[in-house]
Amino acid sequence: MPTSAKSASLEDNPGHGIVMSSRVRLARNLREHPFPGWLKKNDREKLLGEVQPAIRNLTSLKEPFYDQPMDSFSPLDKQVLVEQHLISREHAAKNSGSGLIVSHDRTISIMINEEDHLRIQSIFPGYKLDLAWKTADAVDTGLESKLAFAFSPQLGYLTACPTNVGTGMRASAMLHLPGLVLSDQINQVIKSVNQIGLAVRGLYGEGTEALGNLFQISNQMTLGESEQQILDRLHKVIGKLIENEWNARQKLVQEKGRMVADQLGRAFGVMQHAHAMSSKEALNLLSLLILGVDLGVLPHTLKEKLDDLFVHTQPAHLQKEAGRKLGAEERDAVRADLLREKLKGVPAPNIKKLKIS
Repeated sequence: MPTSAKSASLEDNPGHGIVMSSRVRLARNLREHPFPGWLKKNDREKLLGEVQPAIRNLTSLKEPFYDQPMDSFSPLDKQVLVEQHLISREHAAKNSGSGLIVSHDRTISIMINEEDHLRIQSIFPGYKLDLAWKTADAVDTGLESKLAFAFSPQLGYLTACPTNVGTGMRASAMLHLPGLVLSDQINQVIKSVNQIGLAVRGLYGEGTEALGNLFQISNQMTLGESEQQILDRLHKVIGKLIENEWNARQKLVQEKGRMVADQLGRAFGVMQHAHAMSSKEALNLLSLLILGVDLGVLPHTLKEKLDDLFVHTQPAHLQKEAGRKLGAEERDAVRADLLREKLKGVPAPNIKKLKIS
């Protein structure tokens, strides 16, 4: 699918490191069926049984990682899925009559009877928005050949929430923007992005905090634009944000190098020696260490480990690994122990590379 030359070059360069993940979600409903919020339990279960065979017949979902009704997941397992961005917080609250099917490589997840009958999601690490769209579109096309979707020639796909009517598509990218945060430019950037019809949200979507300097950029409009127009606009904005973030980092190093060095040194020291750490603090410190990798003062080989810790220091993951429910203080202790263990032997930031005068 065509994109601008600049967008294409960005997607061909996975080394820029600012776009952490890319996601496309499609909302679809079956014709002749009320939306899930109006369905009784028996009707939800019947619809679940109707759509499961069509999904299971897709080549990409023949050997799924998950294929279960939501009431078969424990509350902890549901929270793990939320932390992995495989389901929404709303779907985690669902039980009988709702389901989840996830592809073997976990790049595709389909929520059944969330707000809509089907929420088709494709998610990839890095800047792979076009691949996420292509993957979600292939699933959608495969299902539409077997299921009768609710569609209006005038409006497009019909959805439970009016804001999703039209394409039913939400495309988003998760961006790591510590430079814009440290240089106090982030509020201005968010305002500008909102003014051109895109939404800026936190780590877990609408209504959540931007922990770890992570910001989710997505389209707000689904009606009146084609999927390609939505993606092109998102590409343009992401490209500009990447450019602004790199400029902010360079300016910080040039004009406030000692502050940057202090932030990196403190983050590294706390991670190496803390014995209790909240989830919020861990994410913010991990963000600084990732910035250190991007600036070349920490080993590039550390990046994958830090990305992994972003997920595995979250509350549900810690409890899943421990095999039991942990109180807040216990989680803080286990989190700090995990970070000290994972960062053992990592050399201190080589601040000399910042060339502070």
